[in-house]
Amino acid sequence: MTRESDRFNLSSTYVVLEENGDAIPIAVSDRFYQDLEQKFGDFKGKHLVSYYTFEKDWDSWEMHPSGDEIVCLLSGQVDFVLEQNGSEKIVFLNAPGAYLVVPRGTWHTAKIHCSSSVLFITPGEGTQCRPA
Repeated sequence: MTRESDRFNLSSTYVVLEENGDAIPIAVSDRFYQDLEQKFGDFKGKHLVSYYTFEKDWDSWEMHPSGDEIVCLLSGQVDFVLEQNGSEKIVFLNAPGAYLVVPRGTWHTAKIHCSSSVLFITPGEGTQCRPA
């Protein structure tokens, strides 16, 4: 029997996966990323499991130098643009369960076709962003 305290929703509680295999639920708030940095420092050896719903194209690119990122479409339709070797590659996610693995160190952004929900498993250490 599942206790109420054992159930969470990824739209309000993300999960930090520790290097030792522990999973730590973290409530999402306006200060989420500041709280994350305060609690986990540089995020070395950790991954963040998160869920986002997008209504419009990303206004930035991001890159994760510490590992591959898993991106899984839950609903909607999203094109992920990967910058590799000076050119752009587009990966179309257009069915629930479709996913891609963004290689370590690859700049990427997303083009949103309609309201879309996406699950991410992100190696957070050293994540970089730049404007689109």
